[in-house]
Amino acid sequence: MKTYEGERTLRGIKVTVDGAPLPPRFDIQVFNKTGFEWTYDGPGPRQLALALLADHLGDDAKALALSEGFMRHLVAYLDNAWLLTSADLNEVLAEMGGV
Repeated sequence: MKTYEGERTLRGIKVTVDGAPLPPRFDIQVFNKTGFEWTYDGPGPRQLALALLADHLGDDAKALALSEGFMRHLVAYLDNAWLLTSADLNEVLAEMGGV
């Protein structure tokens, strides 16, 4: 089971998967050229949703298709510091009907 963590620091935003930086996956789609954001509905949070889903699902096309809904169901409501597991992501996807 993977663990995803995000936090805002004095140096900016940090998002990791199992302690390593989570790639923004600009190769799939660029929603926000400056990278990740969260706590609201917009391009930065959608970039995070895409990256989380691409890593978790291992299916870039499915991640892209689900990214907007996932942003609205989860990413827009994350606190400044957060921790999610693969099980948490599966739960949200099930609520969305995406898995």
